[in-house]
Amino acid sequence: MGEGDEIDLDTAPALHRAPAAALESDRGVVLDLSEVTFMDCAGPGALVRVRNQADRSGRRLILRGTSRCVVRLLKRTGLHRRLAVEP
Repeated sequence: MGEGDEIDLDTAPALHRAPAAALESDRGVVLDLSEVTFMDCAGPGALVRVRNQADRSGRRLILRGTSRCVVRLLKRTGLHRRLAVEP
């Protein structure tokens, strides 16, 4: 993701599609969210879809570099318990 990225209703579908190829070939996918400055309710939904896809293919999804706004949203939704989040 690039500098000052936002994950919202318009960009969430791309977030879901991007790791799909990596999940097909790798043991896991690390999503670097360090440049994400905003995430609305569409973001967690996209992350859950990627996580479910990873689970179905026996792979692991790791979120790395999550900002305060992303962590806050994940905690409010309870997803911080379902998603592997690394600093």
